[in-house]
Formats: sequence, C-alpha cells, structure tokens
Amino acid sequence: MLLLDTEEVPADERVEAFRAALLSASVPSLVGMEEDGERVFARMECWRFGDLVLFASRSSGWSVSRSPRFLRLEGPPMVSLSLQAHGTGRFGQSGRRDLVAPGELMLNDLTIPYDFAWSGSGAARSLQVPYDLLAVPPDIVRRGAGRLRASPLYDLVRDHLARVHADADALAGDPGAAALGTATVELVRALITSASGVDAHARPAAAEALLPLVLAYARAHLTEPDLTPARIAHAHNISVRALYRLCARAGLSLEQWIVEQRLEGARSTLLSPAGRTRTVASVARAWGFTDPSHFTRRFRAAYGVTPRRLRAAPPGPAG
Repeated sequence: MLLLDTEEVPADERVEAFRAALLSASVPSLVGMEEDGERVFARMECWRFGDLVLFASRSSGWSVSRSPRFLRLEGPPMVSLSLQAHGTGRFGQSGRRDLVAPGELMLNDLTIPYDFAWSGSGAARSLQVPYDLLAVPPDIVRRGAGRLRASPLYDLVRDHLARVHADADALAGDPGAAALGTATVELVRALITSASGVDAHARPAAAEALLPLVLAYARAHLTEPDLTPARIAHAHNISVRALYRLCARAGLSLEQWIVEQRLEGARSTLLSPAGRTRTVASVARAWGFTDPSHFTRRFRAAYGVTPRRLRAAPPGPAG
C-alpha cells in the first residue's frame, strides 16, 4: 500500500505530509526534515503479512526522536528491524551511537527513547514486530540490539528481509502471506536471542525460526529436480549437517517429506481435468521425478494404486 509519494503533493505541504505518513506507520515521535519545499522528496509504502508489517521508505534527509515525553503518548509496543538500503543512518539508543551503513541491519526498541536520522538521499526497509508476537523479554531485545552482527543468523535475516521487499507486492497478495509473516517473526526472534548470547533463549528460537523457512523454500521449489539438501542448506547459509540436525529435532526426514509433497502434488494433478489429458510421465517430470518407473513405484507404495489406475477410476461423487 502506498502511504506517500511527494510527487503528488504540493511543495509547501510536503514536510507535513511526510510527518503525517511516518507517524501513521510508527509510534508518536518528533519528526524533522532536512530540506523544505521542492527539495523534500519521499516515497513510503507498507505491506501486511498477517500481523507483521513491512515498511519501506526512500526520502531526502530527515530525523526522528522519541523522547520520554513521547513515551507518555499511546503507541503500540513493538520493535523495528531495519535494513539500510541507501545512505548512512545515525542511530542512538540506550547510550549507544551507531552509524548504519547500506546493507546493515538496525534493531530499534520503539518502547524506549531513541533517535535516528540520515542526510541527503536515503532508503530503508523495516519490519515492525509487535512485542506480543515477538515473545522476547525487553532485556533480551536490548541486549541483542547492540550485538546483531555477532549472530550467525545475521546474513540470513538480512537477505530474507531484502528478498521479501523485492517481491512484496506478490507475496503480500499470496494466500501464504500470513504464514510468511509468522515465519519471519520467528526468524527475527531467533536473530535477537542469538545475538543476545543468552543460550536458554537463543537455541530454541533459532530452530523454531529456521525450519518454517526451510520448508517454505522446499515447497516453493518442489517441481525442480535439482532440489537437494545441499541446495536448501546453501540457500539458508547453513551446512548440510546443520540442516539434517534441524530436521531431526523436529522428527522430520527432509528427503521423505519432499517426496511426499511431490507425490501429493502429482496425485492432485492426475485427478484434475487438465491432468487427465497428460501422460503419467509428463506429470511425474512436472513434479520433479526424473524416472517415471521410480515415480510409479513410490506412488503405488504411498496410495496403494498406480498413477494410471488412479486416473482411470471414475471420479467420486461431488461433495
């Protein structure tokens, strides 16, 4: 959803329009602009994935400050995990002063004072996560905020955020948008707890966050014959051994799960009107099976009937 495009706003109204758009997407705070009039430009967009919001902005220089005075104003308790896409941000919170370079992540606890700014042209993408969804104590959030790069999940989360933004329009309109939001919240939780160094929180959160992303990736690429554990592990910046450990903790055999998902997809295709006109071999290939004989054996073992006999059976009565 487009929140603001200053090209559509008269020059003398742009500063106020920027403030209003930013505050509508965040928490009460003091917002200032580096420029005025025609030199002000901004484009703000947001997308919703269930209860998770992705906010993207590109603008001329600006600053925001949430002082104790603004904390008394009502605002949703949440954290913001931002990826600086262009320009260098200046962030201050809890006694820290950080420069946020392009390609770096920044974690902001919006329930306590902070300030942020950039000069000239800049851009950022931010995940806004309600505290009740994050389910991480504030002390862990604040400890992890200053140590994000210490987590081995840092690159994974950064790349995930960039990919979600790149395809935000399609992903937000997909039936799986809410599930993607849930998996992304779990991934943010894992990054924070991992960075905090508090082991009791970090290890379970990392596993809970990563497995849904692994399965979502595998599900999206089921029809590709080269979908292997090595490819899945590489896509998530972990070793094959770590991938197997992750699945084992969930009581899951990854290869068997992939075969089962492919078989169910092939079964649905064979029973569809369009699938009834295709050869069994072509359906098998379409679902990642390169050997039609192997496909038939696995199919009969799973469903007690060969693909050809299943398709030859008359359709059941309509529900």
